[in-house]
Amino acid sequence: MAARLRRIAAVLSLVAMAALTAGCSDKIVVLNPKGEVGKQQLDLIVISTLLCLIVIVPVLIMTFVIVWRYRQKSNSKAKYRPEWEHNSKLEAIWWGIPIVIIAILGIVTVRYTHILEPSKPLASDKEPIVIQVTSLDWKWLFQYPDQKIATVNYVQFPANVPVRFELTADAPMNSFWIPQLGGQIYTMSGMAMKLNLIADEPGEYMGMGANFSGKDFAKMQFTAKATSQEEFDAWVKDVKRATPKLTDEGYEQLAKPGTVMGPMEFSDIPDGLFDRIVNKYGASHAGHSQSGDKSEGPENSEHSEHDDMDMEMDQSTSEQTHESAHQH
Repeated sequence: MAARLRRIAAVLSLVAMAALTAGCSDKIVVLNPKGEVGKQQLDLIVISTLLCLIVIVPVLIMTFVIVWRYRQKSNSKAKYRPEWEHNSKLEAIWWGIPIVIIAILGIVTVRYTHILEPSKPLASDKEPIVIQVTSLDWKWLFQYPDQKIATVNYVQFPANVPVRFELTADAPMNSFWIPQLGGQIYTMSGMAMKLNLIADEPGEYMGMGANFSGKDFAKMQFTAKATSQEEFDAWVKDVKRATPKLTDEGYEQLAKPGTVMGPMEFSDIPDGLFDRIVNKYGASHAGHSQSGDKSEGPENSEHSEHDDMDMEMDQSTSEQTHESAHQH
């Protein structure tokens, strides 16, 4: 009796858990997308989950049935077949179905991988707004090259307008993520990544750094706000009018490890700041390569001259051979 009550209690607890979590999709922001890219990624999640459930659910049910049917008891009605070892139909089922599902998953994944390529521009009749993103320790810098403004830990853009994020890092690698608008993409020093997103409706969306990058990595959160075009234009004017400029010296201070107390705004940005951030790490590799070339001594120079002479002799010989062949 006690064992039966325990089983009933376990089943009821599972049912209650399922009922309580059924309405939590709006709390799990990935399942509540507000942009075209986020919605397509949700479709991929749903399709993949359903395909996996085709295997998982029967396996779980069969596991329970087999354990229950063949449990040890005195009046068991299960057949005892110690010599049974093979069944072609069952083999075809439990190998064939997973193979078909994996093939379908592969086709779906490849298709969505091409559709959701991060650098692929989004189809729209509106010009995209460009926002340059730099991950720092432990904050996010957003530059608007067309508007000549910048923000820290806050980004704003018009709804229903494509946003082309250009991303790099002036600190350890991180991962830029606005869950309700689309998937994450890494920010890496010396590289300029691209990510195209769009918000289908106005609202405030959580953004974060999704890659561990030090002791204050958990504080690398920002607000992404989508507004109407008119509100965005008014906000840009307010920033231009009422906030200080971001200078090169100010950026050097901002780039130092540490956190900031709330969002920051700047009415101007240094020319080419984003490109300089990207190139300052790539330049070290180029300089190393150039210094290696310049390190040739006199012996190497002599070898180089001999090589040039050999190449000229080989070229003249080749030309003579070609002429004689042409005459024949």
